[in-house]
Amino acid sequence: MNVLHINQSDLAGGAAIAGYRLHEGLLAQGIDSQLLVGTVKTSSDRVACMPKNSRIEGHLSRITSLLGFNYLNHINSFDIPKHTFYKNAEILNFHNLHSDYFSYLAISSLTKNKPAVFTLHDMWSFTGHCAYSYDCDRWKIGCGKCPYPDTYPAVSKDNTHLEWKLKNWVYSRSNITIVTPSNWLFEQAKASMLQRFPIHHIPNGIDTNAYQPLDSKQCRFVLGIPTHKKVLMFGADSLTDSRKGGDLLIKALQTLPESLKAETVLLILGSGGEAIAEAVGMVTLNLGYISSDRLKSIAYSAADLFIFPTRADNLPLVLQESMACGKPMVSFKIGGVRDLVRQNVTGYLATPGDTDDFCKGIVELLEDKTLRHSISQNCRAVALAEYNLELQAQRYIKLYRQVLEKHSVA
Repeated sequence: MNVLHINQSDLAGGAAIAGYRLHEGLLAQGIDSQLLVGTVKTSSDRVACMPKNSRIEGHLSRITSLLGFNYLNHINSFDIPKHTFYKNAEILNFHNLHSDYFSYLAISSLTKNKPAVFTLHDMWSFTGHCAYSYDCDRWKIGCGKCPYPDTYPAVSKDNTHLEWKLKNWVYSRSNITIVTPSNWLFEQAKASMLQRFPIHHIPNGIDTNAYQPLDSKQCRFVLGIPTHKKVLMFGADSLTDSRKGGDLLIKALQTLPESLKAETVLLILGSGGEAIAEAVGMVTLNLGYISSDRLKSIAYSAADLFIFPTRADNLPLVLQESMACGKPMVSFKIGGVRDLVRQNVTGYLATPGDTDDFCKGIVELLEDKTLRHSISQNCRAVALAEYNLELQAQRYIKLYRQVLEKHSVA
């Protein structure tokens, strides 16, 4: 079996990492897998860059952007069938199509002779422009009168009703099968224009050998963290991305008891976390961007809790990583987060947007060592049973075979 993944990148971004992990899982199962992407970060003969004509697409972008349409300028998406990867592929696997490299208008022509699986990493595939609609359900009735035109990917003009109709028209001429990583997105997809297609739930997988619990004291020694300190870990992108809830995080941390603040270190993964120390009055250790799975495992293992104040999410990779390393999590009860963070099983789920409840969860888990240890054991067990990479790859292979068999009969 030869599978071609089409994604915005091989490793830049959450959807890219999720897609690449699946690619690696398939290779380990003996499946011939390639990636055709917008941005290449790795050096592999199995990864190639999407065809581009920057000059023409740049001119078209000025027109399409003014009209409020994203990505329709990428006419070179229609040249993908000329690529060797496409010619050799038996089945396609679309991933994140809403980055500046691909026109969704090409989906129908690309799937005319080859069936495709479309792995959803957010809501974009069935909305009039947005990746997450928050409290808006207008995507169920055709969008238009968009309450959030500035949310990613932003539009300069509200033609969301037309974009919704355009996507619907493309899908009516396409041969795709939908996969959602979370139960939440599965339900959303069933209520959307995608309901015309078969919809399957297959969670993202994670390498549970690369991400595993390590000795906490040794990890703290490596990072220079005193063993007697309590450690809260989070991603720096939550501080700069409104969807990730940076303002909620700061408010929750400011609410912590002063005595707890004094004995706690904030361990920050990613870039841009320097300013939070002054805002919350706590000691911070900024690790910056880390790509190494092993180094990230050291960071997770050094922490007591991983905190994730998101406003909207599908199946966050950092929560899977934290879980695989046996670290309890505190987050809000939204979207696909609920698949991973289970109350008093793998962590604490706070009422959406309620920073006092979020703070309460942090305090409870930091102060109850017995509960934290029990939850830690549960985290690792759930990761092994439900989210290991081999299981994900096997589920996809089974689905690919079903899709190919159905295609051959048709």
